[in-house]
Amino acid sequence: MDAIETTNIEIHTEVPHSETQNGFPRSVSSNSEDDKTVRTKTKGLPNGLRKGAKKYPDYIQIAIPADSKNKFPLEWWKTGIAFVYALFNMVLTTVMITVVHERVPPKEVNPPLPDKFFDYIDRVTWAFSVSEICGMILVGIWLLQWLFLRYKSIVGRRYFFIIGTLYLYRCITMYVTTLPVPGMHFQCAPKLNGDSYAKAQRILRLITGGGLTITGSHILCGDFLYSGHTVMLTLTYLFIKEYSPRHFWWYHLVCWLLSAAGVICILVAHEHYTVDVIVAYFITTRLFWWYHAMANEKALKTSSPTNFLSRAWWFPVFFFFEKNVQASIPCSFSWPISWPPSCLKSSCKTYARVQKTGEDSEKCT
Repeated sequence: MDAIETTNIEIHTEVPHSETQNGFPRSVSSNSEDDKTVRTKTKGLPNGLRKGAKKYPDYIQIAIPADSKNKFPLEWWKTGIAFVYALFNMVLTTVMITVVHERVPPKEVNPPLPDKFFDYIDRVTWAFSVSEICGMILVGIWLLQWLFLRYKSIVGRRYFFIIGTLYLYRCITMYVTTLPVPGMHFQCAPKLNGDSYAKAQRILRLITGGGLTITGSHILCGDFLYSGHTVMLTLTYLFIKEYSPRHFWWYHLVCWLLSAAGVICILVAHEHYTVDVIVAYFITTRLFWWYHAMANEKALKTSSPTNFLSRAWWFPVFFFFEKNVQASIPCSFSWPISWPPSCLKSSCKTYARVQKTGEDSEKCT
Protein backbone atom coordinates (compact mmCIF):
# COMPACT_ATOMS: atom_id res chain seq x y z
CA MET A 1 0.00 0.00 0.00
CA ASP A 2 2.85 2.37 0.81
CA ALA A 3 4.39 1.68 -2.59
CA ILE A 4 1.11 2.39 -4.39
CA GLU A 5 0.59 5.69 -2.54
CA THR A 6 4.15 6.78 -3.32
CA THR A 7 3.58 6.08 -7.01
CA ASN A 8 0.34 8.09 -7.03
CA ILE A 9 2.01 11.05 -5.36
CA GLU A 10 4.82 11.06 -7.97
CA ILE A 11 2.27 11.01 -10.81
CA HIS A 12 0.27 13.90 -9.32
CA THR A 13 3.38 16.00 -8.84
CA GLU A 14 4.54 15.50 -12.46
CA VAL A 15 1.19 16.23 -14.10
CA PRO A 16 1.05 20.03 -13.40
CA HIS A 17 4.39 20.54 -15.13
CA SER A 18 3.03 18.96 -18.31
CA GLU A 19 -0.25 20.84 -18.25
CA THR A 20 -0.99 24.19 -19.74
CA GLN A 21 -3.01 26.93 -18.10
CA ASN A 22 -6.31 25.54 -19.40
CA GLY A 23 -5.69 22.12 -17.84
CA PHE A 24 -4.84 20.13 -20.95
CA PRO A 25 -1.57 18.20 -21.19
CA ARG A 26 1.14 19.59 -23.45
CA SER A 27 3.97 17.41 -24.70
CA VAL A 28 7.56 18.53 -24.85
CA SER A 29 8.00 17.19 -28.36
CA SER A 30 5.17 19.39 -29.66
CA ASN A 31 6.94 22.46 -28.23
CA SER A 32 10.08 21.63 -30.14
CA GLU A 33 8.07 21.08 -33.33
CA ASP A 34 6.34 24.47 -32.91
CA ASP A 35 9.70 26.15 -32.45
CA LYS A 36 10.98 24.55 -35.63
CA THR A 37 7.86 25.70 -37.49
CA VAL A 38 8.30 29.28 -36.29
CA ARG A 39 11.96 29.24 -37.27
CA THR A 40 11.21 27.93 -40.76
CA LYS A 41 8.45 30.49 -41.27
CA THR A 42 10.67 33.37 -40.27
CA LYS A 43 13.54 32.41 -42.56
CA GLY A 44 11.86 33.91 -45.63
CA LEU A 45 11.03 37.22 -43.93
CA PRO A 46 13.02 40.46 -44.00
CA ASN A 47 15.31 41.20 -41.06
CA GLY A 48 12.90 43.49 -39.22
CA LEU A 49 9.97 41.12 -39.60
CA ARG A 50 12.12 38.13 -38.62
CA LYS A 51 13.22 39.80 -35.38
CA GLY A 52 9.66 40.76 -34.55
CA ALA A 53 8.41 37.25 -35.22
CA LYS A 54 11.03 35.79 -32.86
CA LYS A 55 10.26 38.32 -30.14
CA TYR A 56 6.51 37.82 -30.42
CA PRO A 57 6.00 34.17 -31.45
CA ASP A 58 2.31 34.32 -30.54
CA TYR A 59 1.58 36.76 -33.40
CA ILE A 60 -0.42 35.28 -36.23
CA GLN A 61 1.28 35.53 -39.62
CA ILE A 62 -1.29 36.26 -42.31
CA ALA A 63 -0.28 35.15 -45.78
CA ILE A 64 -0.97 37.92 -48.29
CA PRO A 65 -1.64 36.64 -51.81
CA ALA A 66 0.59 37.89 -54.58
CA ASP A 67 -0.69 40.88 -56.53
CA SER A 68 -2.61 40.07 -59.64
CA LYS A 69 -1.42 41.23 -63.05
CA ASN A 70 -1.02 44.99 -63.23
CA LYS A 71 -3.93 46.47 -65.16
CA PHE A 72 -1.94 49.51 -66.22
CA PRO A 73 1.68 48.56 -67.00
CA LEU A 74 3.76 51.64 -67.70
CA GLU A 75 5.90 50.22 -70.54
CA TRP A 76 7.92 53.36 -71.13
CA TRP A 77 9.73 51.74 -74.03
CA LYS A 78 6.46 51.72 -75.98
CA THR A 79 6.03 55.41 -75.19
CA GLY A 80 9.50 55.97 -76.63
CA ILE A 81 8.50 54.21 -79.84
CA ALA A 82 5.37 56.38 -80.10
CA PHE A 83 7.49 59.50 -79.55
CA VAL A 84 9.87 58.50 -82.34
CA TYR A 85 6.86 57.85 -84.60
CA ALA A 86 5.42 61.31 -83.90
CA LEU A 87 8.80 63.01 -84.30
CA PHE A 88 9.42 61.26 -87.62
CA ASN A 89 6.06 62.35 -89.04
CA MET A 90 6.57 65.94 -87.89
CA VAL A 91 9.96 66.05 -89.60
CA LEU A 92 8.37 64.45 -92.66
CA THR A 93 5.78 67.24 -92.61
CA THR A 94 8.47 69.92 -92.77
CA VAL A 95 10.09 68.09 -95.68
CA MET A 96 6.73 67.87 -97.44
CA ILE A 97 6.04 71.59 -96.90
CA THR A 98 9.39 72.39 -98.51
CA VAL A 99 8.55 70.18 -101.49
CA VAL A 100 5.00 71.52 -101.91
CA HIS A 101 6.19 75.13 -101.63
CA GLU A 102 7.95 74.71 -104.98
CA ARG A 103 4.62 73.82 -106.64
CA VAL A 104 2.42 76.60 -105.26
CA PRO A 105 1.23 78.76 -108.16
CA PRO A 106 1.97 82.50 -107.96
CA LYS A 107 -0.90 84.50 -106.49
CA GLU A 108 -0.84 86.83 -109.51
CA VAL A 109 -1.54 83.87 -111.79
CA ASN A 110 -3.86 81.87 -109.53
CA PRO A 111 -5.73 84.19 -107.13
CA PRO A 112 -7.19 82.87 -103.85
CA LEU A 113 -10.17 80.57 -104.09
CA PRO A 114 -13.57 81.98 -103.09
CA ASP A 115 -14.42 81.38 -99.42
CA LYS A 116 -17.71 82.32 -97.77
CA PHE A 117 -16.09 83.13 -94.43
CA PHE A 118 -13.72 85.57 -96.13
CA ASP A 119 -16.65 87.20 -97.91
CA TYR A 120 -18.25 88.24 -94.62
CA ILE A 121 -15.25 88.69 -92.29
CA ASP A 122 -12.41 91.06 -93.14
CA ARG A 123 -8.85 90.07 -92.32
CA VAL A 124 -7.36 91.02 -88.93
CA THR A 125 -3.57 91.16 -89.13
CA TRP A 126 -2.80 90.27 -85.50
CA ALA A 127 -5.31 87.41 -85.24
CA PHE A 128 -2.90 84.67 -86.32
CA SER A 129 -0.42 85.64 -83.60
CA VAL A 130 -3.25 85.34 -81.05
CA SER A 131 -4.02 81.88 -82.42
CA GLU A 132 -0.43 80.73 -81.98
CA ILE A 133 -0.25 82.18 -78.46
CA CYS A 134 -3.45 80.31 -77.52
CA GLY A 135 -1.91 77.14 -78.90
CA MET A 136 1.31 77.56 -76.92
CA ILE A 137 -0.64 78.22 -73.72
CA LEU A 138 -2.74 75.09 -74.27
CA VAL A 139 0.32 72.95 -74.97
CA GLY A 140 2.00 74.32 -71.83
CA ILE A 141 -1.08 73.54 -69.72
CA TRP A 142 -1.29 70.04 -71.16
CA LEU A 143 2.42 69.38 -70.56
CA LEU A 144 2.09 70.45 -66.92
CA GLN A 145 -1.02 68.29 -66.45
CA TRP A 146 0.66 65.32 -68.14
CA LEU A 147 3.64 65.50 -65.77
CA PHE A 148 1.34 64.99 -62.77
CA LEU A 149 -0.65 62.10 -64.26
CA ARG A 150 -0.10 58.76 -62.58
CA TYR A 151 -0.23 56.80 -65.84
CA LYS A 152 1.59 59.37 -67.93
CA SER A 153 3.38 56.75 -70.01
CA ILE A 154 0.11 55.31 -71.36
CA VAL A 155 -1.41 58.74 -71.97
CA GLY A 156 1.80 59.97 -73.57
CA ARG A 157 1.98 57.15 -76.08
CA ARG A 158 -1.65 57.77 -77.04
CA TYR A 159 -0.94 61.46 -77.60
CA PHE A 160 2.19 60.78 -79.65
CA PHE A 161 0.53 58.13 -81.78
CA ILE A 162 -2.55 60.21 -82.57
CA ILE A 163 -0.63 63.39 -83.37
CA GLY A 164 1.87 61.42 -85.45
CA THR A 165 -0.93 59.83 -87.46
CA LEU A 166 -2.66 63.19 -87.98
CA TYR A 167 0.53 64.74 -89.33
CA LEU A 168 1.06 61.71 -91.57
CA TYR A 169 -2.42 62.27 -93.03
CA ARG A 170 -1.55 65.95 -93.44
CA CYS A 171 1.54 65.08 -95.45
CA ILE A 172 -0.62 63.09 -97.84
CA THR A 173 -3.39 65.68 -98.28
CA MET A 174 -1.07 68.65 -98.83
CA TYR A 175 1.02 66.69 -101.33
CA VAL A 176 -1.79 65.30 -103.50
CA THR A 177 -3.67 68.64 -103.74
CA THR A 178 -1.81 71.95 -103.79
CA LEU A 179 -4.11 74.90 -103.15
CA PRO A 180 -3.31 78.52 -104.00
CA VAL A 181 -2.68 80.94 -101.15
CA PRO A 182 -5.86 81.99 -99.27
CA GLY A 183 -5.10 85.71 -99.50
CA MET A 184 -3.12 88.31 -101.40
CA HIS A 185 -1.32 89.27 -98.19
CA PHE A 186 0.86 86.14 -98.26
CA GLN A 187 4.57 86.76 -98.74
CA CYS A 188 6.00 83.40 -99.75
CA ALA A 189 9.72 82.73 -99.82
CA PRO A 190 11.29 82.48 -103.28
CA LYS A 191 11.45 79.08 -104.94
CA LEU A 192 14.80 77.30 -104.86
CA ASN A 193 14.47 75.29 -108.08
CA GLY A 194 16.39 72.19 -107.04
CA ASP A 195 18.88 73.68 -104.56
CA SER A 196 19.04 70.78 -102.09
CA TYR A 197 21.33 72.53 -99.60
CA ALA A 198 19.04 75.56 -99.34
CA LYS A 199 16.04 73.25 -98.93
CA ALA A 200 17.76 71.46 -96.05
CA GLN A 201 18.37 74.84 -94.40
CA ARG A 202 14.69 75.68 -94.72
CA ILE A 203 13.74 72.34 -93.18
CA LEU A 204 16.01 73.00 -90.19
CA ARG A 205 14.58 76.50 -89.83
CA LEU A 206 11.04 75.13 -89.76
CA ILE A 207 11.96 72.51 -87.16
CA THR A 208 13.82 74.87 -84.83
CA GLY A 209 11.07 77.49 -85.03
CA GLY A 210 8.23 75.02 -84.56
CA GLY A 211 6.66 76.16 -87.83
CA LEU A 212 5.24 79.25 -86.11
CA THR A 213 4.83 82.68 -87.62
CA ILE A 214 5.77 84.49 -84.41
CA THR A 215 9.17 82.74 -84.47
CA GLY A 216 9.75 83.73 -88.08
CA SER A 217 10.03 80.13 -89.29
CA HIS A 218 6.74 79.97 -91.22
CA ILE A 219 7.84 81.50 -94.54
CA LEU A 220 6.69 78.74 -96.88
CA CYS A 221 3.33 78.31 -98.59
CA GLY A 222 1.31 75.30 -99.63
CA ASP A 223 0.56 73.61 -96.28
CA PHE A 224 -3.11 74.50 -96.36
CA LEU A 225 -5.09 71.26 -96.56
CA TYR A 226 -5.44 70.68 -93.71
CA SER A 227 -4.62 73.10 -90.86
CA GLY A 228 -1.88 71.94 -88.50
CA HIS A 229 -2.70 74.73 -86.04
CA THR A 230 -6.28 73.46 -85.79
CA VAL A 231 -4.99 69.94 -85.14
CA MET A 232 -2.87 71.09 -82.20
CA LEU A 233 -5.57 73.33 -80.71
CA THR A 234 -8.26 70.66 -80.96
CA LEU A 235 -6.24 67.61 -79.94
CA THR A 236 -4.62 69.30 -76.95
CA TYR A 237 -8.00 70.39 -75.60
CA LEU A 238 -9.43 66.88 -76.05
CA PHE A 239 -6.59 65.34 -74.04
CA ILE A 240 -6.83 68.00 -71.33
CA LYS A 241 -10.53 67.30 -70.86
CA GLU A 242 -10.26 63.52 -71.09
CA TYR A 243 -7.54 63.15 -68.47
CA SER A 244 -8.74 65.66 -65.87
CA PRO A 245 -11.49 65.36 -63.22
CA ARG A 246 -15.02 65.73 -64.60
CA HIS A 247 -16.01 68.27 -61.94
CA PHE A 248 -13.27 70.69 -63.09
CA TRP A 249 -15.80 72.39 -65.37
CA TRP A 250 -14.13 75.78 -64.99
CA TYR A 251 -10.81 74.29 -66.09
CA HIS A 252 -12.43 72.67 -69.11
CA LEU A 253 -14.23 75.92 -69.96
CA VAL A 254 -11.02 77.97 -69.93
CA CYS A 255 -9.22 75.44 -72.13
CA TRP A 256 -12.18 75.23 -74.49
CA LEU A 257 -12.24 79.03 -74.84
CA LEU A 258 -8.52 79.03 -75.64
CA SER A 259 -9.02 76.31 -78.25
CA ALA A 260 -12.09 77.92 -79.82
CA ALA A 261 -10.48 81.38 -79.87
CA GLY A 262 -7.38 79.96 -81.54
CA VAL A 263 -9.38 78.23 -84.27
CA ILE A 264 -11.54 81.29 -84.94
CA CYS A 265 -8.47 83.53 -85.13
CA ILE A 266 -7.03 81.28 -87.85
CA LEU A 267 -10.04 82.08 -90.02
CA VAL A 268 -10.16 85.75 -89.03
CA ALA A 269 -6.51 86.09 -90.07
CA HIS A 270 -7.32 84.47 -93.46
CA GLU A 271 -4.37 82.10 -93.01
CA HIS A 272 -6.35 79.00 -93.96
CA TYR A 273 -9.42 78.27 -96.03
CA THR A 274 -12.51 77.36 -94.06
CA VAL A 275 -12.40 73.84 -95.49
CA ASP A 276 -8.87 73.42 -94.09
CA VAL A 277 -10.14 74.08 -90.57
CA ILE A 278 -13.27 71.92 -90.96
CA VAL A 279 -11.33 68.93 -92.28
CA ALA A 280 -8.70 69.29 -89.54
CA TYR A 281 -11.36 69.41 -86.81
CA PHE A 282 -13.24 66.44 -88.26
CA ILE A 283 -10.20 64.17 -88.66
CA THR A 284 -8.76 65.10 -85.25
CA THR A 285 -11.94 64.51 -83.26
CA ARG A 286 -12.82 61.26 -85.05
CA LEU A 287 -9.39 59.75 -84.65
CA PHE A 288 -9.31 60.73 -80.97
CA TRP A 289 -12.78 59.29 -80.30
CA TRP A 290 -12.17 56.10 -82.30
CA TYR A 291 -8.88 55.40 -80.58
CA HIS A 292 -10.23 55.95 -77.06
CA ALA A 293 -13.42 53.98 -77.76
CA MET A 294 -11.27 51.03 -78.83
CA ALA A 295 -8.89 51.47 -75.89
CA ASN A 296 -11.68 51.61 -73.28
CA GLU A 297 -13.75 48.70 -74.63
CA LYS A 298 -12.11 45.30 -74.36
CA ALA A 299 -14.30 43.82 -77.10
CA LEU A 300 -13.02 46.39 -79.60
CA LYS A 301 -9.40 45.38 -79.03
CA THR A 302 -9.88 42.09 -80.85
CA SER A 303 -10.05 41.68 -84.59
CA SER A 304 -13.33 40.10 -85.65
CA PRO A 305 -15.78 40.24 -88.59
CA THR A 306 -18.20 42.32 -86.52
CA ASN A 307 -15.58 44.79 -85.27
CA PHE A 308 -15.28 47.15 -88.23
CA LEU A 309 -12.92 49.45 -86.32
CA SER A 310 -10.32 46.69 -86.44
CA ARG A 311 -10.10 47.14 -90.21
CA ALA A 312 -8.22 50.43 -89.83
CA TRP A 313 -4.67 50.23 -91.16
CA TRP A 314 -3.28 51.35 -87.79
CA PHE A 315 -5.09 48.65 -85.78
CA PRO A 316 -1.97 46.42 -85.40
CA VAL A 317 -0.06 49.41 -84.03
CA PHE A 318 -2.95 50.22 -81.72
CA PHE A 319 -3.06 46.63 -80.46
CA PHE A 320 0.68 46.70 -79.83
CA PHE A 321 0.33 49.82 -77.66
CA GLU A 322 -2.88 48.89 -75.83
CA LYS A 323 -2.97 45.10 -75.49
CA ASN A 324 -1.70 45.13 -71.89
CA VAL A 325 -3.97 47.97 -70.70
CA GLN A 326 -6.82 46.06 -69.08
CA ALA A 327 -9.34 48.84 -68.36
CA SER A 328 -10.16 52.49 -68.80
CA ILE A 329 -7.44 54.66 -67.26
CA PRO A 330 -8.62 56.26 -63.99
CA CYS A 331 -8.09 59.97 -63.51
CA SER A 332 -5.42 59.91 -60.81
CA PHE A 333 -2.40 62.10 -60.19
CA SER A 334 0.97 61.69 -58.50
CA TRP A 335 4.15 63.69 -58.01
CA PRO A 336 6.47 63.50 -61.01
CA ILE A 337 9.46 62.73 -58.74
CA SER A 338 9.01 60.61 -55.60
CA TRP A 339 10.97 61.72 -52.52
CA PRO A 340 12.59 60.12 -50.65
CA PRO A 341 13.63 57.46 -53.17
CA SER A 342 12.36 53.94 -52.62
CA CYS A 343 15.87 52.73 -51.76
CA LEU A 344 15.88 54.98 -48.68
CA LYS A 345 12.47 53.94 -47.44
CA SER A 346 12.35 51.39 -44.57
CA SER A 347 10.58 48.16 -45.40
CA CYS A 348 9.87 47.55 -41.69
CA LYS A 349 7.91 50.73 -41.10
CA THR A 350 4.55 49.00 -41.22
CA TYR A 351 5.64 46.15 -38.96
CA ALA A 352 7.16 48.59 -36.47
CA ARG A 353 3.69 49.97 -35.85
CA VAL A 354 2.37 46.47 -35.16
CA GLN A 355 5.32 45.75 -32.89
CA LYS A 356 4.75 48.96 -30.92
CA THR A 357 1.08 48.07 -30.55
CA GLY A 358 2.04 44.65 -29.23
CA GLU A 359 4.42 46.14 -26.69
CA ASP A 360 1.76 48.58 -25.48
CA SER A 361 -0.77 45.80 -25.06
CA GLU A 362 1.72 43.74 -23.05
CA LYS A 363 2.39 46.68 -20.74
CA CYS A 364 -1.33 47.05 -20.11
CA THR A 365 -1.62 43.38 -19.15
